[in-house]
Amino acid sequence: MGHTNAKLVIHAVFSTKGREPIADDALRARLFAYVGGITREEGATAIRINGPADHAHLLIQYPAKLNVADLMRVIKTNSSRWMKEEGAPGFAWQTGYSAFSVSHDRIDTIIGYIDNQEEHHKKQSFQDELRWFLRLHGIEPQEDYLWD
Repeated sequence: MGHTNAKLVIHAVFSTKGREPIADDALRARLFAYVGGITREEGATAIRINGPADHAHLLIQYPAKLNVADLMRVIKTNSSRWMKEEGAPGFAWQTGYSAFSVSHDRIDTIIGYIDNQEEHHKKQSFQDELRWFLRLHGIEPQEDYLWD
């Protein structure tokens, strides 16, 4: 086969450091728009970005030439720097992230899930949500390393 064919989609989740809430909804909306711009600059497509005050969900399609670790590092580093420039000097994302592959037939379901974050988190904490996602994808949560 002479050409590379790939449709790589991930659902990435990461928290603010210590799950500190982002100041307000307007700033969070601007932050997520900025993250979309970073994603485009890296050659990927942000299908959906949303989250409550203490964490973010990203649904991203990325080309085969990118790897997830580099993409997450650039997104988190640049968006954290932007937040500090926007007047949130103590802002930081947690050190790690979680990323899960998404099959083509599940994209709409994940979009709906990401869009419904505010309502979802009235019933379930971020910690319980992340534990559920990890187990759903066959990863046993290692509590000592999840919550920085």
